Amino acid sequence: MTLREIIAACEKTFCGSLGVEYLHVPDRAKREWLRERLEVSQPFQFTRDEKLRILDGLIGASSFERFVAVKFPHDKRYGLDGAEGLAPAVQAVLDRSADTYGIEEVIMGSCHRGRLTMLAAVYGKPAEHLFEAFAGVRTDILPGMAGDVKVHIGHEGGHLTVQGNRVGLSVLANPSHLEAVDPVATGKAFAKQHLAGDAGQDRVMCLALHGDAAFAGQGMVYETLGLSRLADYDVGGTVRLIINNQVGFTTDAHCARSTSYASDLAKFVNAPILHVNADDVESVVFACRLAADWRAKFKSDIVVDLVCYRKYGHNEFDQPSFTQPLMYQKVATQTAPLEQYVDKLTSEGTFTRQEIDDRLNKEWGRLQRAFDSSKEFVANHPEVPVALPIVAPTHSEPEPSTAVEQQVLNAIMEKTTTVPDGFEPHAGLQRALSGRQKHFEQGIVDWSTAEALAFGSLVLEGHPVRVAGQDVQRGTFSQRHAVWHDQVTGKSLTPLAHMGDTQARFDIANSPLGELAALGFEYGITLAHPQSLVMWEAQFGDFANNAQVIIDNFLTSGESKWQYESGLVLSLPHGHDGQGSEHSSARIERFLMLGNDEGRFWPSDLAAPHQNANIDVVYMTTPANYFHILRRQGRRAHKRPLVMFFSKSLLRHPQNRSDVSQLTGTSAFTPVLCDPEHGKSIVAPDSISRVVFCTGQIYFALCKRREALGLRDVAITRLEQLHPFPWAEVKENLQKYPSAKTFVWAQEEHHNGGAWHFMWDRLDNVLRETGQYSSNGVLYAGRGPSASTAAGLKSLHDAEEDALLNEAFTVQN
Repeated sequence: MTLREIIAACEKTFCGSLGVEYLHVPDRAKREWLRERLEVSQPFQFTRDEKLRILDGLIGASSFERFVAVKFPHDKRYGLDGAEGLAPAVQAVLDRSADTYGIEEVIMGSCHRGRLTMLAAVYGKPAEHLFEAFAGVRTDILPGMAGDVKVHIGHEGGHLTVQGNRVGLSVLANPSHLEAVDPVATGKAFAKQHLAGDAGQDRVMCLALHGDAAFAGQGMVYETLGLSRLADYDVGGTVRLIINNQVGFTTDAHCARSTSYASDLAKFVNAPILHVNADDVESVVFACRLAADWRAKFKSDIVVDLVCYRKYGHNEFDQPSFTQPLMYQKVATQTAPLEQYVDKLTSEGTFTRQEIDDRLNKEWGRLQRAFDSSKEFVANHPEVPVALPIVAPTHSEPEPSTAVEQQVLNAIMEKTTTVPDGFEPHAGLQRALSGRQKHFEQGIVDWSTAEALAFGSLVLEGHPVRVAGQDVQRGTFSQRHAVWHDQVTGKSLTPLAHMGDTQARFDIANSPLGELAALGFEYGITLAHPQSLVMWEAQFGDFANNAQVIIDNFLTSGESKWQYESGLVLSLPHGHDGQGSEHSSARIERFLMLGNDEGRFWPSDLAAPHQNANIDVVYMTTPANYFHILRRQGRRAHKRPLVMFFSKSLLRHPQNRSDVSQLTGTSAFTPVLCDPEHGKSIVAPDSISRVVFCTGQIYFALCKRREALGLRDVAITRLEQLHPFPWAEVKENLQKYPSAKTFVWAQEEHHNGGAWHFMWDRLDNVLRETGQYSSNGVLYAGRGPSASTAAGLKSLHDAEEDALLNEAFTVQN
């Protein structure tokens, strides 16, 4: 070829409707694979049937947008107008992945743009249900649930491919927090692959839809991409489609990103990027087929950047010409993608105009019938009055048994403390293992031993266990040692993964140094496999707020909004130990505010708070309770999230021990712990004059101060479970103290933190119920209000703690 011919060929390949970035991919074989598929005279040529498939995708999307605009002219829909090419794009990925590569299920994370259209036109959600949602009625919300706006809803169903294969499709619901669903979808796909035994990642895949401004602007995208090549998070590549309408709400690209393209972020994981003019739908379909091919062959991410436009504003009532006047002058004269493709098909003689009109009329008729059907339903189901109180559904299953037989515990201890022949552990690890075994033989377990026994017993019973987070294999405080490392060979051993041939999986994954996507990923796993015990542990509880979007919008509210059931455990180190504001507080108060427990009055049904709670919140002080809460979470029939605070200072505290007998027989989790010193260092219950309530590690400091003050008529009661509030157990505890006149809530947190504001009205209501309420009710002992969670100086910390401990025993009505 002459130079002129070479230039002409390159311009045809790379300077038309399709542009490709792949030279940043370091693997030469991958680059050659792409080049061979692109640098050909005619990279794609579609048959009449294939063009009909593309046409039908456009008709489905365009018709739905027009139909809704006519029938619901005053509703926002965040439509796909200008980006209708997304419909044949997604169809192409699904068809290619299922028909050519045998994909059986696709997990999708989507965005709000065009969501309703895609649900109706591609994902298979009945249009009747969508029209019901437009009319203000939802048939997919269980009684008592809050539900969510229609542009957040998901769908579980199937997609019929061009070859007639049915591929399962799970479109996750998501909040308006852009890109927040990304790691959730990835985590669900990961779990599905494991459940299906899909070691080759050939049966389940992940497909993600993004907005251009969000892909470039949201840190969630970076964190999710950062998981993609890690063994404990790898899903074999995600096909990512960016709906690039070239504006973010009202913000131009030059104000929204520092990169040339919205997709540039993907280069850091060496993902090739296919930029395609979304008006050229055949190029779009080619690019998406190529993306599916790449994912199938190389099991890594690839991005298709669909360069399109947004016909209206951010929503249909927004005026985009205020901020993008020149762009919207062009948009006003732009021919819609469907009309462009119809012109192409008719001009080349593939279809006549009449044939196309027949298909358009058929689709419109289908939508009209669905609309008529939805009207009949709406007439018989008027909108729920706004004033109607929302009450969570009742889950009345009994709590599972959590005690374990002694011989099972013996076997787990043998496996988790015996070093195999030829393995050279660190000397410090050997001492720790020997200490655990010695204590166990003496009938005692510490915190880490209780955890290992809980995990081991669950996997032996067939419940998979996954623990993830920063440094969890060893434990931030060198307390866990779930993975051993040979000091000579460097090889690792995970004893809990080798308990027996019939055990369930045990996985423990050190995560990257980030919380947001890492927590979202674990939440996604729980959606796919509720039978598993999945625990995410923060390095320090203070850092959990880096994942606040997942906590607020998925973990604590996902069931009420979308009926998503998750048993995810948050394990959060917490406790004021003089380490300052970044290593002291997991923000107990925030999690309690996220709970739905009713505290304004004594419950008419004492079982209701426990049955209806959206989360469990616990702060335990005994290894036995830790053991039982983990097993309860793993064995529960109905799952809900567990937020679990634990004390760093108690991990090796000599008084923080439990008897092995507290793990066997009929033992169970105890939400309220009575003072064990009656008849020893304090008087009998009926002679107690003051009751101090507390939770967590402050208990041990209170005991020490009580002893130092020589007080024998003060009882200290521990609330191991905070939410839902244990009404019956607290009442039973108070009734043990008929002579008590002073009741105190003591906490080490500040007045505007901790559990005080949650406990105040609840404890007062219990006192009213027992007839022990006085004019001031329960009193407060703790630090004063503070903008920071903890003092930065150890001397100030010590002075504050000294004062609050004294206050707990001196404050009066």
